[in-house]
Amino acid sequence: MTDTTTRGIRMSDVTTRGIRIQVRSEFIPDRSSPRDGSYLFQYHVRISNLGADITQLLSREWIITNADGEVERVKGQGVVGEQPVLPPGGLFEYTSYCPLKTAVGSMQGSYQMVTTDGERFDAVIAPFTLAVPHALN
Repeated sequence: MTDTTTRGIRMSDVTTRGIRIQVRSEFIPDRSSPRDGSYLFQYHVRISNLGADITQLLSREWIITNADGEVERVKGQGVVGEQPVLPPGGLFEYTSYCPLKTAVGSMQGSYQMVTTDGERFDAVIAPFTLAVPHALN
């Protein structure tokens, strides 16, 4: 499990039961208004099936924490309107957004997965930082 920072881009990478989840986040300055306490971040997710089983993503749970310590839980079916099926070696990528009222925060969570044998498990999404560049120096 890693959380690294390079050039203002925040990343995490973890594998659970052959499902590798990599996330990178970036601040979107032209869609943010710091004066109004409105910060928008985008995050790009890559889900790779490194295992031997065909696996489907059923639902998601995100835990979003801002710099004031406020926590929001977001649960829902699939991701970006899809419940992708990942064969061995397959991957699925998407980009989504997270608004915050602080310049710094974090996200983490899990995807609820099921194999073709009906075995369910949670694929961990390692914590990653949401931060305006230079906010964490």
